[in-house]
Amino acid sequence: MLPLLLASSSPYRRELLARLRVPFVCSSPEIDESHRAGESPIELVQRLAEEKARALAAHYPDHLIIGSDQVAVLDGNILGKPHTFQRALEQLTAASGRSVTFLTGLALLNSATGRCQIDYVPFTVHMRTLDTPRIERYLHAEQPFDCAGSFKAEGLGVSLFRATEGSDATSLIGLPLIRLVDMLSNEGITLP
Repeated sequence: MLPLLLASSSPYRRELLARLRVPFVCSSPEIDESHRAGESPIELVQRLAEEKARALAAHYPDHLIIGSDQVAVLDGNILGKPHTFQRALEQLTAASGRSVTFLTGLALLNSATGRCQIDYVPFTVHMRTLDTPRIERYLHAEQPFDCAGSFKAEGLGVSLFRATEGSDATSLIGLPLIRLVDMLSNEGITLP
C-alpha cells in the first residue's frame, strides 16, 4: 500500500481521516483558492481538491494524496470562510430559516502513476429560524470563523439545524469518508 498523505492543515479533516484507522501524514499545500470567473461552485471545489493534491505530488512521489475543499452555497452564491465575527453574523442571518448546500470536492491522486480520481459530495442543511442573539451566542461560543458558511457542524453548529439531507454526513465536516473509501478501493486498499 502506498502511504497516505492528507493535503490539508485542517484539524477537522485530520480527525475524520483518523477514523479510517490507516496511517497517514499531513502537509499543507500552498495554492491560490480564488474563485474563477464563470466557475460553478461544483467546478470550484473539484478544481481546488485536485490542485491541493497535485501541489504536493513532486515532494511525495510515491503516495496516495488526498485533496479536499468545501464551499457552502446559498441561492447559488458561495459562502466562504467568514474570518470575522461580523461576516459570520451576516452569513448566518442570511441562512436563517433557509437551506444551505455544502459541496465538498474530493481528489485522490496516486503520485506514482499520476492517476487522479475526482468527485464532489453535496450535503444540505435546513436551518432553524435564528434571531440575532442566538447567532451571537453561537459565534461567541464556537468561533467558526475558519468554517465555510460559519457552520461548525461537529460542535454547536448542529443546534442551528432543523434537518439535514445527504448521503455522507462526514462531507459536511469537510472530508467525505464514504466516497474516499470507494476511491481507496479503486487503488487496491480495502477498508476495514
